Amino acid sequence: MLSIRYFFVFLLFVTAPVFAADEIPQLPDRHAKINELIEGAISDGLIAGGVVLVGDHAQVLFEKAYGKVSNAPDARAMTAETIFDIASLTKVIATTPAVLKLMEEGKLSLVDPVEKWYPEFYGRMKDDLLMANLLTHTSGLDDFPLSSENPIQSAVNGAATQRMKGSVWSRFKYADINFILLAESVKRASGNGLDTYAATSFFKPMGMKDTTFNPSKEDGQRCAATLDTDKTLLFGQAQDYVARQLGGVAGHAGLFSTAGDLARFCRMMLNGGEYEGKRILSQRVIEQMTAPYFSRGGKVIRGLGWDINSPYSSPRGNYFSSTSFGHTGYSGSSIWIDPYSDLFVILLTSRLDYKNTHGFSMLRGALSSAAAELFALSSPKIEEVTSLDYP
Repeated sequence: MLSIRYFFVFLLFVTAPVFAADEIPQLPDRHAKINELIEGAISDGLIAGGVVLVGDHAQVLFEKAYGKVSNAPDARAMTAETIFDIASLTKVIATTPAVLKLMEEGKLSLVDPVEKWYPEFYGRMKDDLLMANLLTHTSGLDDFPLSSENPIQSAVNGAATQRMKGSVWSRFKYADINFILLAESVKRASGNGLDTYAATSFFKPMGMKDTTFNPSKEDGQRCAATLDTDKTLLFGQAQDYVARQLGGVAGHAGLFSTAGDLARFCRMMLNGGEYEGKRILSQRVIEQMTAPYFSRGGKVIRGLGWDINSPYSSPRGNYFSSTSFGHTGYSGSSIWIDPYSDLFVILLTSRLDYKNTHGFSMLRGALSSAAAELFALSSPKIEEVTSLDYP
């Protein structure tokens, strides 16, 4: 039933005409489609609740909370101020910008061999493995269990000794180990952990007061729940087991945030690295971060950290342009940003059903399609948007 519901909503967007901003029809309730999607996901048991935020380079256009923070009988109502475990969004909200900021400061380079930062890689037949390969998941590395005794060193040693699958750049394999190594690189290059460096460089300057690793006990009470592997409700603890092994501060997961804070970050991206007059990242870095890198013979397109067109690109929806970019998180989070139409969509949820990945992907896609239809300043042409088919 769930997939059928989203199929018909998605079909509506596919067959609907695309309007310029001043031609978008004034519906009695311009938010009805978004409400229908999220409330349907709640009633179908996909999520307990969530927050949707749509904005452009200057402002928030839509923000609404739905449902509750968990499926517990006495669960609190979701609010716009609810804090979420944003899971793999950590990769693009903390780790990627930290690495690129260090590049901007001249402390590391995208073309640095990984072994420059990890002597453990010397003599392991990985001389051509570059930092850029970690950022684009084209390193040939796969995930593996970490030792509980010294998890970060076991991550480095395991990656160093692992036999690479395929040649660098040609093989796309989404793997957390890439960003676990990148976070440790931030520490080795800057002298500060990822949590400290990201807070100092990005979160505090942009007023992202609710964005942090390892939320305080007080902030934990504002968190939406995630489900542990045994269905235990987690509030303020990283859902990702490896992130917990690494002390809650990891390059691939572990960051917590609110929709409002993430909107600040998205606005910075749309403004070429500036936020309310403050230069956070250079325009050049923003362009490098979102430039396309091709793998699998051109079938997969990634930015540095960011997703552009891959098997994980469902939040692009039907109307966002082929230059748009974003990321998803296992906990039920996603961001998609389209500079062409000057629009971004944030979805944060308390996810309940982790098996119905198809239904969740359709929810993300239909939400972005609805947002683009309702709020885009200049909707791109359908043929341009669909020129890159999903692999």
